[in-house]
Amino acid sequence: MIHYIENDFLKIGVKDFGCELTSIVSKETGFEYLWQGDEAVWAGQSPILFPIIGRLIDDRYTLDGTEYEMPKHGFARKTQWDFLFADETSMSFALKSNETTFKSYPYCFELVVTFSLEGRTLTVNHLVKNKNEKVMLFSIGAHPAFNCAIGDILTFDENETISTKKIDLQKSLLLPEAFPLLKNEKDIVITREIFKEDALILNGIKSKNITLRSDSHNRTIKFNIGNAPWLGIWAKPGAPYVCIEPWFGVNDSQIKKDDLSQKEGINAIAPGCDFNFVWSAEFSE
Repeated sequence: MIHYIENDFLKIGVKDFGCELTSIVSKETGFEYLWQGDEAVWAGQSPILFPIIGRLIDDRYTLDGTEYEMPKHGFARKTQWDFLFADETSMSFALKSNETTFKSYPYCFELVVTFSLEGRTLTVNHLVKNKNEKVMLFSIGAHPAFNCAIGDILTFDENETISTKKIDLQKSLLLPEAFPLLKNEKDIVITREIFKEDALILNGIKSKNITLRSDSHNRTIKFNIGNAPWLGIWAKPGAPYVCIEPWFGVNDSQIKKDDLSQKEGINAIAPGCDFNFVWSAEFSE
Protein backbone atom coordinates (compact mmCIF):
# COMPACT_ATOMS: atom_id res chain seq x y z
CA MET A 1 0.00 0.00 0.00
CA ILE A 2 1.15 3.55 -0.74
CA HIS A 3 0.56 6.32 1.80
CA TYR A 4 0.57 10.02 0.87
CA ILE A 5 1.06 13.40 2.48
CA GLU A 6 1.14 16.80 0.80
CA ASN A 7 1.38 20.53 1.37
CA ASP A 8 1.04 23.53 -0.92
CA PHE A 9 4.24 22.64 -2.79
CA LEU A 10 4.91 18.89 -2.70
CA LYS A 11 3.09 15.56 -2.59
CA ILE A 12 5.01 12.44 -1.58
CA GLY A 13 4.13 8.77 -1.54
CA VAL A 14 5.71 6.00 0.56
CA LYS A 15 5.16 2.26 0.23
CA ASP A 16 4.77 0.31 3.45
CA PHE A 17 6.73 -2.56 1.86
CA GLY A 18 10.31 -1.51 2.46
CA CYS A 19 9.19 1.94 3.71
CA GLU A 20 10.31 3.15 0.30
CA LEU A 21 9.65 6.57 -1.17
CA THR A 22 7.82 6.08 -4.44
CA SER A 23 6.93 9.64 -5.50
CA ILE A 24 7.96 13.26 -4.93
CA VAL A 25 5.77 15.49 -7.11
CA SER A 26 5.80 19.27 -7.45
CA LYS A 27 2.24 20.55 -7.07
CA GLU A 28 3.23 23.71 -8.93
CA THR A 29 4.41 22.02 -12.14
CA GLY A 30 3.47 18.34 -11.80
CA PHE A 31 7.11 17.33 -12.22
CA GLU A 32 8.07 13.98 -10.69
CA TYR A 33 11.45 14.30 -8.98
CA LEU A 34 11.84 10.67 -7.95
CA TRP A 35 12.93 7.93 -10.35
CA GLN A 36 9.93 5.69 -10.99
CA GLY A 37 11.78 2.41 -11.30
CA ASP A 38 12.22 0.21 -14.35
CA GLU A 39 12.81 -3.54 -14.16
CA ALA A 40 14.94 -3.32 -17.29
CA VAL A 41 17.23 -0.72 -15.71
CA TRP A 42 16.88 -0.63 -11.91
CA ALA A 43 13.61 -1.39 -10.16
CA GLY A 44 14.48 0.46 -6.94
CA GLN A 45 13.48 4.00 -6.07
CA SER A 46 14.66 4.84 -2.56
CA PRO A 47 15.53 1.73 -0.52
CA ILE A 48 16.46 1.99 3.15
CA LEU A 49 19.74 0.21 3.87
CA PHE A 50 19.74 -1.59 7.25
CA PRO A 51 21.39 -3.24 9.16
CA ILE A 52 24.34 -3.28 6.73
CA ILE A 53 25.50 -1.17 3.79
CA GLY A 54 26.58 -2.84 0.57
CA ARG A 55 27.76 -6.43 0.37
CA LEU A 56 29.46 -8.70 2.88
CA ILE A 57 32.10 -11.22 1.85
CA ASP A 58 30.09 -14.27 0.73
CA ASP A 59 27.04 -12.44 2.15
CA ARG A 60 28.08 -13.59 5.63
CA TYR A 61 29.44 -12.13 8.85
CA THR A 62 30.48 -13.45 12.25
CA LEU A 63 29.22 -12.06 15.56
CA ASP A 64 30.36 -13.42 18.93
CA GLY A 65 31.56 -16.62 17.28
CA THR A 66 28.36 -17.35 15.32
CA GLU A 67 28.09 -16.92 11.56
CA TYR A 68 25.05 -15.27 9.99
CA GLU A 69 23.91 -14.70 6.42
CA MET A 70 22.84 -11.23 5.31
CA PRO A 71 21.79 -10.02 1.83
CA LYS A 72 23.30 -6.98 0.15
CA HIS A 73 22.14 -3.74 1.84
CA GLY A 74 20.34 -5.72 4.57
CA PHE A 75 16.74 -6.85 4.91
CA ALA A 76 14.82 -3.62 5.68
CA ARG A 77 14.24 -2.83 2.00
CA LYS A 78 12.63 -6.24 1.38
CA THR A 79 10.39 -6.34 4.46
CA GLN A 80 6.84 -5.27 5.25
CA TRP A 81 6.81 -2.30 7.64
CA ASP A 82 4.08 -1.13 10.01
CA PHE A 83 2.36 2.13 9.12
CA LEU A 84 2.16 4.14 12.35
CA PHE A 85 0.38 7.40 11.51
CA ALA A 86 -0.01 10.30 9.12
CA ASP A 87 -1.04 13.88 9.82
CA GLU A 88 -1.08 17.00 7.67
CA THR A 89 2.71 17.27 7.38
CA SER A 90 4.31 13.93 8.30
CA MET A 91 3.95 10.15 8.39
CA SER A 92 5.86 7.39 10.18
CA PHE A 93 6.60 3.71 9.66
CA ALA A 94 8.24 1.13 11.91
CA LEU A 95 10.21 -2.07 11.48
CA LYS A 96 10.66 -4.26 14.56
CA SER A 97 12.79 -7.32 15.15
CA ASN A 98 10.96 -10.63 14.84
CA GLU A 99 11.60 -14.34 14.37
CA THR A 100 12.61 -13.77 10.75
CA THR A 101 15.09 -10.96 11.43
CA PHE A 102 16.68 -12.89 14.32
CA LYS A 103 17.86 -15.53 11.83
CA SER A 104 20.20 -13.04 10.14
CA TYR A 105 20.57 -10.32 12.80
CA PRO A 106 20.44 -11.45 16.45
CA TYR A 107 19.38 -8.16 18.02
CA CYS A 108 16.12 -6.76 19.35
CA PHE A 109 15.57 -3.42 17.61
CA GLU A 110 13.01 -0.95 16.38
CA LEU A 111 13.59 1.29 13.35
CA VAL A 112 11.17 4.21 12.97
CA VAL A 113 11.31 6.34 9.82
CA THR A 114 9.39 9.62 9.62
CA PHE A 115 8.81 11.63 6.44
CA SER A 116 7.99 15.33 6.93
CA LEU A 117 7.16 18.20 4.58
CA GLU A 118 7.83 21.86 5.29
CA GLY A 119 7.55 24.25 2.38
CA ARG A 120 9.57 22.81 -0.51
CA THR A 121 11.67 20.57 1.75
CA LEU A 122 11.30 16.88 2.49
CA THR A 123 13.00 15.63 5.66
CA VAL A 124 13.47 11.93 6.42
CA ASN A 125 14.38 10.91 9.97
CA HIS A 126 15.61 7.40 10.80
CA LEU A 127 15.46 6.49 14.51
CA VAL A 128 17.25 3.25 15.46
CA LYS A 129 16.34 1.92 18.91
CA ASN A 130 18.46 -0.64 20.75
CA LYS A 131 16.08 -2.89 22.68
CA ASN A 132 18.86 -5.14 24.04
CA GLU A 133 20.76 -5.28 27.30
CA LYS A 134 23.99 -5.18 25.32
CA VAL A 135 25.62 -3.00 22.67
CA MET A 136 23.97 -3.29 19.23
CA LEU A 137 26.07 -3.13 16.04
CA PHE A 138 24.55 -1.83 12.81
CA SER A 139 24.87 0.28 9.68
CA ILE A 140 22.17 2.41 8.10
CA GLY A 141 21.87 4.46 4.94
CA ALA A 142 19.58 6.00 2.36
CA HIS A 143 19.46 5.41 -1.40
CA PRO A 144 17.03 7.89 -3.05
CA ALA A 145 17.13 8.08 -6.85
CA PHE A 146 16.30 11.39 -8.50
CA ASN A 147 15.35 11.92 -12.13
CA CYS A 148 18.06 13.69 -14.10
CA ALA A 149 19.73 13.76 -17.51
CA ILE A 150 23.22 13.10 -18.82
CA GLY A 151 25.11 16.37 -18.46
CA ASP A 152 23.39 17.42 -15.24
CA ILE A 153 25.71 18.51 -12.45
CA LEU A 154 26.14 17.69 -8.76
CA THR A 155 27.61 20.66 -6.90
CA PHE A 156 29.06 20.57 -3.39
CA ASP A 157 28.73 23.57 -1.08
CA GLU A 158 32.49 23.86 -0.72
CA ASN A 159 35.50 23.16 -2.87
CA GLU A 160 36.52 19.57 -2.24
CA THR A 161 39.75 17.68 -2.73
CA ILE A 162 38.64 14.08 -2.51
CA SER A 163 39.24 10.62 -3.89
CA THR A 164 36.68 7.91 -4.46
CA LYS A 165 36.71 4.32 -3.40
CA LYS A 166 35.45 1.82 -5.96
CA ILE A 167 33.92 -1.65 -5.90
CA ASP A 168 35.10 -4.90 -7.43
CA LEU A 169 32.40 -5.36 -10.08
CA GLN A 170 32.39 -9.15 -9.74
CA LYS A 171 32.23 -9.49 -5.95
CA SER A 172 30.82 -6.05 -5.03
CA LEU A 173 33.58 -5.59 -2.45
CA LEU A 174 35.53 -2.44 -1.70
CA LEU A 175 38.85 -2.16 -3.52
CA PRO A 176 41.86 -1.01 -1.46
CA GLU A 177 42.84 1.80 -3.83
CA ALA A 178 41.50 5.34 -3.76
CA PHE A 179 41.07 7.16 -7.08
CA PRO A 180 41.35 10.98 -7.38
CA LEU A 181 38.01 12.63 -8.15
CA LEU A 182 38.08 16.36 -7.33
CA LYS A 183 40.97 18.74 -6.67
CA ASN A 184 39.75 21.94 -5.02
CA GLU A 185 36.54 21.68 -7.08
CA LYS A 186 32.80 21.59 -6.45
CA ASP A 187 31.23 19.97 -9.52
CA ILE A 188 30.69 16.37 -10.56
CA VAL A 189 29.23 16.15 -14.07
CA ILE A 190 26.97 13.16 -14.72
CA THR A 191 28.28 11.49 -17.86
CA ARG A 192 27.47 8.18 -19.53
CA GLU A 193 30.76 6.76 -18.29
CA ILE A 194 31.00 8.05 -14.74
CA PHE A 195 29.32 5.00 -13.15
CA LYS A 196 30.70 2.33 -15.49
CA GLU A 197 32.76 1.01 -12.55
CA ASP A 198 29.80 1.23 -10.16
CA ALA A 199 29.29 3.84 -7.44
CA LEU A 200 31.48 6.72 -6.38
CA ILE A 201 32.13 6.11 -2.68
CA LEU A 202 33.26 9.24 -0.86
CA ASN A 203 34.53 9.76 2.67
CA GLY A 204 35.76 12.88 4.43
CA ILE A 205 33.87 15.50 2.42
CA LYS A 206 33.54 18.95 4.01
CA SER A 207 30.21 19.92 2.47
CA LYS A 208 26.88 19.20 4.15
CA ASN A 209 24.91 19.77 0.95
CA ILE A 210 25.17 18.59 -2.63
CA THR A 211 22.89 20.18 -5.25
CA LEU A 212 21.61 18.47 -8.39
CA ARG A 213 21.19 21.07 -11.12
CA SER A 214 21.07 21.44 -14.89
CA ASP A 215 22.06 24.01 -17.48
CA SER A 216 18.85 23.23 -19.40
CA HIS A 217 16.21 24.12 -16.75
CA ASN A 218 15.82 25.85 -13.38
CA ARG A 219 14.89 22.84 -11.23
CA THR A 220 17.31 22.00 -8.42
CA ILE A 221 17.48 19.52 -5.57
CA LYS A 222 19.56 20.68 -2.62
CA PHE A 223 20.34 17.50 -0.72
CA ASN A 224 21.57 17.67 2.89
CA ILE A 225 23.47 14.52 3.89
CA GLY A 226 23.33 15.24 7.62
CA ASN A 227 26.26 13.84 9.56
CA ALA A 228 26.77 10.75 7.40
CA PRO A 229 30.50 9.96 7.12
CA TRP A 230 30.13 8.25 3.74
CA LEU A 231 28.39 9.39 0.56
CA GLY A 232 27.59 7.07 -2.31
CA ILE A 233 26.69 8.47 -5.74
CA TRP A 234 25.42 5.94 -8.27
CA ALA A 235 23.26 5.07 -11.24
CA LYS A 236 23.20 2.42 -13.90
CA PRO A 237 25.52 3.81 -16.58
CA GLY A 238 23.62 6.16 -18.88
CA ALA A 239 20.32 5.85 -16.97
CA PRO A 240 18.21 9.00 -16.41
CA TYR A 241 18.54 9.16 -12.65
CA VAL A 242 21.18 9.57 -9.95
CA CYS A 243 21.21 8.15 -6.43
CA ILE A 244 22.52 10.37 -3.64
CA GLU A 245 23.27 8.03 -0.76
CA PRO A 246 24.33 9.15 2.74
CA TRP A 247 25.72 6.13 4.60
CA PHE A 248 26.66 5.23 8.14
CA GLY A 249 28.63 2.22 6.94
CA VAL A 250 30.23 0.86 3.79
CA ASN A 251 30.77 -2.34 1.76
CA ASP A 252 33.11 -5.01 3.07
CA SER A 253 36.66 -4.87 1.80
CA GLN A 254 38.30 -8.01 0.42
CA ILE A 255 39.87 -8.74 3.81
CA LYS A 256 37.73 -11.01 5.96
CA LYS A 257 37.08 -9.73 9.50
CA ASP A 258 36.83 -12.06 12.48
CA ASP A 259 33.82 -10.23 13.93
CA LEU A 260 31.19 -7.68 12.87
CA SER A 261 32.62 -5.28 15.45
CA GLN A 262 35.75 -5.01 13.25
CA LYS A 263 33.84 -4.05 10.09
CA GLU A 264 34.76 -0.65 8.65
CA GLY A 265 32.08 1.95 9.32
CA ILE A 266 30.10 -0.19 11.78
CA ASN A 267 28.16 1.73 14.43
CA ALA A 268 27.37 0.83 18.04
CA ILE A 269 24.42 1.82 20.23
CA ALA A 270 24.57 1.37 24.01
CA PRO A 271 21.81 -0.69 25.68
CA GLY A 272 18.47 1.11 25.70
CA CYS A 273 19.78 4.03 23.62
CA ASP A 274 18.83 5.47 20.23
CA PHE A 275 20.58 6.64 17.07
CA ASN A 276 19.23 9.33 14.73
CA PHE A 277 20.05 9.72 11.05
CA VAL A 278 18.44 12.54 9.05
CA TRP A 279 18.61 13.60 5.43
CA SER A 280 16.62 16.31 3.68
CA ALA A 281 16.06 17.62 0.17
CA GLU A 282 14.84 21.05 -0.91
CA PHE A 283 13.15 21.15 -4.32
CA SER A 284 13.28 24.44 -6.24
CA GLU A 285 11.89 25.38 -9.65
